[in-house]
Amino acid sequence: MLAKLMSYFLLGLIRFLTGAQARWHGCPPKAEQRIYFANHQSHADLVMIWAALPKELRHITRAIAAKDYWTKSPFRQWLTTEVFHVIYVSRDRTSEEDPLEPLIEALGNGDSIILFPEGTRGHTGEPQAFKAGLYNLATRFPDVVLVPAWINNVQHVLPKGEVVPVPVLCSVTFGAPMQLADGEERRAFLDRARSAVVALRDV
Repeated sequence: MLAKLMSYFLLGLIRFLTGAQARWHGCPPKAEQRIYFANHQSHADLVMIWAALPKELRHITRAIAAKDYWTKSPFRQWLTTEVFHVIYVSRDRTSEEDPLEPLIEALGNGDSIILFPEGTRGHTGEPQAFKAGLYNLATRFPDVVLVPAWINNVQHVLPKGEVVPVPVLCSVTFGAPMQLADGEERRAFLDRARSAVVALRDV
């Protein structure tokens, strides 16, 4: 009950601060299994794209979150576990854990996921080169729909290093689905996926 009340509170707060506008270009909001992949410039990206999704999609969609950051305090861990139902991934390169294993498990269970293929937050308007995770998941789950997304302006709501959000109008633009082509090499696919995200910036 507490988690549900918190989700309603956060949804209202996020929409008040940002507008949380969702723009669907190239695909409708549909309850099918998807991998949404987007640019990444703020810790607020996670909650922004969550708030932009319709209710029926929020319940079946889980975001990826850095385990070291989002489990630093009991409240952060409770929030991301009980309210956002995130998938924790480790950024520790010395860890023996396969960073994709939690994502593979979630997709195998039928969940949709929100992925930030840069792997870390960017410092400019241009996304950094995409890492191999998106390609590996697309190879392993060819029937899951890949949907690019551009999160606009959210870095000004919660700039890096800040803890107090400020009201700024933001939006998430969802683009046309794409697929891994037969025989397509990893870097070619990742560059194409990145271009699909960047192309939504001016839509």
